[in-house]
Amino acid sequence: MRKMLSHGIVTDDNWTLLDQPEGNLPSGNVLVPLSYWLQHRDDLAQKDLAQHNGSIGVWLDSHEEVEALAADLEKLPVIAINFPKFVDGRGFSSARLLRDRYAYQGEVRAIGQFIRDQLFLLQRCGFSQFSFADDLDLEAAAQSLNDFSDGYQTAADQAQPLFKRLRV
Repeated sequence: MRKMLSHGIVTDDNWTLLDQPEGNLPSGNVLVPLSYWLQHRDDLAQKDLAQHNGSIGVWLDSHEEVEALAADLEKLPVIAINFPKFVDGRGFSSARLLRDRYAYQGEVRAIGQFIRDQLFLLQRCGFSQFSFADDLDLEAAAQSLNDFSDGYQTAADQAQPLFKRLRV
């Protein structure tokens, strides 16, 4: 089974990412593309979910807007955000919007082409899970989540800037 980082711990990735679902969804936990969710959300949220053995989450491509999921966030245990290239930073903004604007409490997962050096900032933006596209020493990658002892700025994981936290 494929492995991932979840809250800094190496764990099994028991979710299947579906690129172009057709027909009935496979059993187990599945991540469907945003376009599929939007087209089938009523069926997925009601009758199909009752018949489905597992949970359903959604994955967004970097050009897709999180606003499209605003009304459905309570139904989704996982939202994955795809990074088509490690230099594409739009996923950072998507995670911040989910956490800050929409107060999303579920798992926000990074998928695709991000790199270990980005983990600390991804976590600060609200990502809680990391599913790497390449094989990687996940134990060593987990250490990257602690590269810095504190952040100066506010972020999804810290509401107060450092100068306000240091006031006596």
